Amino acid sequence: MTKLICIVCPKGCHLEVDETTYAVTGEACERGKAYGQDELRNPLRMITSTVKIIGAHHRRCPVKTAMPIPKPLIFDAIRLLDGVELAAPIKIGHIVIPDICGTGIPFITTRSLPAVK
Repeated sequence: MTKLICIVCPKGCHLEVDETTYAVTGEACERGKAYGQDELRNPLRMITSTVKIIGAHHRRCPVKTAMPIPKPLIFDAIRLLDGVELAAPIKIGHIVIPDICGTGIPFITTRSLPAVK
């Protein structure tokens, strides 16, 4: 049995998941059950970070993955952001890196930043 704390909602249910059958106990809802099973089968995570931007009032622009990516790719994905530099103006949803580690999932901006005049 693998013990997890569910992160789907604020309840933080203490789950136990069987490694062979993926049977979940301790969940208070169906989302918790799905989380426990997915966490053992294929754990996914969203990544949030920032990249350098020039020509804006702020020095950094927030970015995130458009969808969750496989957990083992997190550090490789973050390395892709090293040295990325955007130029203002930038609109929310701008694609910064189109394909993270062969997943087809992009890094996108999460804030619009106008150019400094």
